[in-house]
Amino acid sequence: MKIDADSPGIRFPPPLAFIGTLLAGLALENLIGSPAIPLVPYGVLHTLGMVAIVLGAAIVLSALGLFSRSKTDSRPWKASSTLVIEGVYRRTRNPMYLGMALAYAGCAMLADSLTATLLLAPLLFVIQREVIEPEEAYLGSRFGEPYLAYKASVRRWI
Repeated sequence: MKIDADSPGIRFPPPLAFIGTLLAGLALENLIGSPAIPLVPYGVLHTLGMVAIVLGAAIVLSALGLFSRSKTDSRPWKASSTLVIEGVYRRTRNPMYLGMALAYAGCAMLADSLTATLLLAPLLFVIQREVIEPEEAYLGSRFGEPYLAYKASVRRWI
């Protein structure tokens, strides 16, 4: 992975962090036993999990489509040529990470994995500190006032 000099400098692909953490949670739960997600019948959990996966995938695909139409790279270790602030970006500054988090939560629910579910919180902390904050600093320096106005008017997550 070649990191562009003019980029946020992210050193790992965020989707791999989501996938790796989910797999680690499922493996850990397999080793220590499988505490179920408490107080939620599996049928309800299964339905919620499916909805979360579909919604998360739709959000990610919508955001990727906007980047493609804007002819800018969605990878956070590459330079951004355009500030994307339309579509799902009008509701959240980080739809791709929100979508990945929803899909992760959905997979954890389908697996009825309390361990994987609990690992989502520290993963989001890492994504916030190691990916989102450097991206925001980069976009502020790259696009200046238009980005700062956008940042002031749209929430980071939801």
